[in-house]
Amino acid sequence: MESAHRAAPLELTRARIPAHRVFYPLAAAYAAFAVPASVLGMLGRVPPVTGLVSPGRHAHEMMFGFALALVAGHQMGALTRGRLILLAACWTLARAAFLAAPTSAVSAVANVAFALWVAIIAGWRLLPAVKKARNLALPVTIVALCASAALAQAATHAGAFAEHIVRGIALLFIAMLLLFMGGRIIAPAIAGQMYRQGGNLEARVQPRIEAGLIVAMSAAFFATLGGGMRAAGIALVAAGILAAVRLARWRPWRLRGRADLLCLCVGYAWLAAGLMALGWAFFAGEYLTAALHIITVGALGTLAVNVMSPSRPRHEKASSALHGGAIVSTAFVGIAAIARVCAAFHPEHAALLLEVAALAWSAAYLVLLGRLLAVTRSA
Repeated sequence: MESAHRAAPLELTRARIPAHRVFYPLAAAYAAFAVPASVLGMLGRVPPVTGLVSPGRHAHEMMFGFALALVAGHQMGALTRGRLILLAACWTLARAAFLAAPTSAVSAVANVAFALWVAIIAGWRLLPAVKKARNLALPVTIVALCASAALAQAATHAGAFAEHIVRGIALLFIAMLLLFMGGRIIAPAIAGQMYRQGGNLEARVQPRIEAGLIVAMSAAFFATLGGGMRAAGIALVAAGILAAVRLARWRPWRLRGRADLLCLCVGYAWLAAGLMALGWAFFAGEYLTAALHIITVGALGTLAVNVMSPSRPRHEKASSALHGGAIVSTAFVGIAAIARVCAAFHPEHAALLLEVAALAWSAAYLVLLGRLLAVTRSA
């Protein structure tokens, strides 16, 4: 009996918890807060937050705060309670320090520590499972994104141009992750639903198209590093076309009763459009801001809100209420993306459109946060 009492605390400390149970609510809450705080602060509607008071700092927190928390939740698997608490505390300290003093030593150390920790855990988890060369794209891209998050801290002391370059490279890594992860989530989910409907989906992962996407995005990355923006633009347009073809071959219009899968497909469509728009912007040298936000708001926002959703594809018995929540969040993100892109084309109405975009984005993630917390309470 005494040995059983001693073993119980030991088993408790060894218990593993899926990282998404902690990082998805953190990411949703931060997305709901940071975007309106940043946009409304820059417009003078609310008191500004130091770490969100400029477009560059706004972009930093969306990529290295929000998006990296999403990656942590999705790719780190199950962790011991102690390690998960430490990681969440490190992320929280990094966000608080950056918001209060972006160039401080505390911000730099906490942000670099979290990024490196995610790279090590995710890389260690994913690399042993790699059987084909193209499957290296996921762990390599995750490590590269984490490295760019660490470099971003050094860039804050190297000037605005260095920060701009690091953020641009990080955006390409995020787009690559969305292409790869989106395909690996959506394709098997659609195939499973098609089977239940009595059909068959032959075009699933589509390895040739996936290999083409890896080549095109790699070319865009190296062209950007070398300053060849037109070459990078051509590569991005090619990647966008390939992503659109991949999506069309999944035939999402044949799905019945799976609004959650359709919402994921909407996010992938935003990504294909965003890559083509960004490629054109690189090539033509105009409308870069609009193109960037098609990816960061439309694609990242939609895919993230649906990947984190309790009704994501692996939950095949998700209720219609949960599917309805996915539709609401996806619609709000769509409004945010359209308003943000329109703001670049209509400067006379830019302030109003930016407010609409920020509040719609926040609404999407507040809806998601409510659903995540409801699932946590019922577990």
